[in-house]
Order: sequence, then C-alpha cells, then structure tokens
Amino acid sequence: MNLKDYLILKKISQITFANSIDVSPISLARYLNGVRFPDKKILSKIIKYTNGVVSADDFLFSQKKIDKLTNTEEKEILHMLKKIRNGSKKYIGKAITMIESSLEKDRILSEFLIDNFNYNKKSLRIGITGVPGVGKSTFIESLGVSLTRQNKKVAVLAVDPSSQKTGGSILGDKTRMEKLSINRKAFIRPSPSQGQLGGVAKKTRESILCLEEAGFNIIFVETMGVGQSETLVNDMVDIFLVLLLPSGGDELQGIKKGLIEMADLLIINKADNDLLNAAKKTVKDYQNALEISGRKAHDYGPSVFSCSSISSTGIDKIWDSVEKFIQKAKKEKKFEKKRVEQKIKWLWESVGLKTDEIINSRLKKNNLVHIIENKIKNQEISFYYGSRLIFEILKKIY
Repeated sequence: MNLKDYLILKKISQITFANSIDVSPISLARYLNGVRFPDKKILSKIIKYTNGVVSADDFLFSQKKIDKLTNTEEKEILHMLKKIRNGSKKYIGKAITMIESSLEKDRILSEFLIDNFNYNKKSLRIGITGVPGVGKSTFIESLGVSLTRQNKKVAVLAVDPSSQKTGGSILGDKTRMEKLSINRKAFIRPSPSQGQLGGVAKKTRESILCLEEAGFNIIFVETMGVGQSETLVNDMVDIFLVLLLPSGGDELQGIKKGLIEMADLLIINKADNDLLNAAKKTVKDYQNALEISGRKAHDYGPSVFSCSSISSTGIDKIWDSVEKFIQKAKKEKKFEKKRVEQKIKWLWESVGLKTDEIINSRLKKNNLVHIIENKIKNQEISFYYGSRLIFEILKKIY
C-alpha cells in the first residue's frame, strides 16, 4: 500500500506523521508525490510505524508514471464527470467504454473517475433474466416506456453474447428496443459479455455506478439467458425478475430450482392471443408449486404474474408489485443490508481479479513456467503435475 493511501485510511494528518518520523512536512510531501525517495533511515521508520503495510516497493511502484495521471488527464476526467452528471449520453457512453476497457491506462482513468463519484443511493437496480426467446428486451421496453411517462430516467445494461474474435457485441439491444432507444429519458448500453460466466459483463457493477451518477432512477440489467452462473446478477441488483414462457404443467420441472429460489418475481410473458389460456394456467401451476414448497409471496417468496409485453397488458400491475417489494425491503432494513453485503462482496471480487492479474502477469514472465508449458505441449508431463510445479514457483515468488 502506498503511504498516501495508508494515511487516508488511518485518518492520520501529514503533519502528525511527519513529526512521528522526524521529517519536515515538505519532505514528507515529496515522498508522497514521488518526487523524492526516502533514505534508508527514514524508510525504516516508515516501515516500523506502518507495521510493514508500507514497504520500499510501494515507493518504487508509486514512481512508475503509468500509475499516475497528469494534471491534464485529471482535468479531462473531471470534465467527463461534469458532463455525466449533466446527463450527456455521449460522455456516459465514453465513460462506460473506458470502464469496460482492458487497457491498463483506461483502468487507471476509470478508477479515478469512480473515486470521484458521489454515489446515488436513490436508484433502483433491477435484474432480468429468462430463457432466449422469452421476450426480455420487449418486456424491458414496455416497462421502460411506461416508467419514462412517470418522469423517471431509465437505463438498460443489456449484456450481449460476445464475438470470440473481436470481443464485441453481436446482437445489439438497441435494435430490439426501438422506442426506448430514442427516448430522451432512457439510455441503452449493449455490453459484450467477453466470455464471462453467465453473460454478466466485466465491470457491469462499475457501469451501474456510472449510470447512477448520471441520475438514472431505474437501472435494468438484462442477461443473456438462464444458466447456473446467471444467478451472479442477483449480487448486483435490488430485485431479481425471472421471465418464463407459457407452458404446460409438465414443463415446470425444466426450470432450475436454484433460480426460482432466488427470484423475487416470476413473470409469465407473452400472455396474449393463442397463449393467453396457457399463460393463465402456468401462473396457477407456479403458484401451486410455490405454495407446496412453502415459499409464499407474503413471506418474501416470489409473486407470480402474467403479462403481454407487446400490448403492455399487466405491466402496471407488475411495477406495483416491484414497488411494494422494495418498500417492504426498506421498511424491514433488508434493502440497505443487501446493498452493504453486495459492496463487501464486490470488494473481495475486485481484490481477486487484481490478484489474478498480478499473479498471471508475473508467472508468464517466469522461464520455468515456459519450460513447464512446453513439456505439457510435448506430452512429457501431465497438466496436473505441471500445475503443482507452477504452484511451488508461486509460493517462492510470494
């Protein structure tokens, strides 16, 4: 940890710390800004004071220019932030592109941007999933248009399948939400999943924060489809909606039990024309199944609704249920508790990602690792044995 972050974290003033290690505030400022490297005597005092949390390596790494932003770059990011807060879709799009970027420089720029967010606590994050063809985008557009008429600002993070070669979005949800995409009170962002489990795009959480900073009240996170890893979306939203197709009772066994357990609302979509009666029957089937399992709506189990996204029939009733669910969660202090738990989980996931990046980058530079890779390619050793050897190398590095 660099010394500046340590002092902020511990709430220690620079003057107090300077006196503790017997240097002038001016000298300390030079250490903090990377202008000067502390001598051996001063460095020993810093390490002792911080119990080794700050080391010599931290001063060396802090002097790498890639980890620093120039005054011009900081001004540009702060200008971008101002535009985002004013609702500029152009700059919101630029910011999310930067957040999603895998370039090291963009990572540093986006971290500086996020560090300056005020954090909008009045937003509502809604996760939506369902099998392909269930009509997720049509449902979001129908509900989104209705919400904009109530003077709400609606944003959609639609996680698309990625092209394996380019990493870019293939489908493009803007083409499937024509009315919402041209609405001044709405913003749609198709994001490539880049091969991540469950289609939850890399940096989706940070993108949510960016949209909240721009003043969006309602943020939908639409995922590709139902799968074991799809439930990851539940860790970044306040309410989780599962869309289902009208079907006979025999098909109820096809839906994953874990997903139903996580769902806050079950919605039978396409309840129109020839499928209307089938939709009504499916609602009753799920209600009975939930009753048998002991998960009743009034006990925080999922309510079951049907709707037609094309005609918007049943959409208002679903939104009323969403609002009642959130009101109840806030009254019982469960809303804030979930947000806090999500923050802690995001923290450790972020630490895990950064740790993996550091470990992988260092291992890939190790000559022994290259030898092990070649031996596996030539079938001289098994990948199990190779992984054990690499783990031994890892233990020596750290």
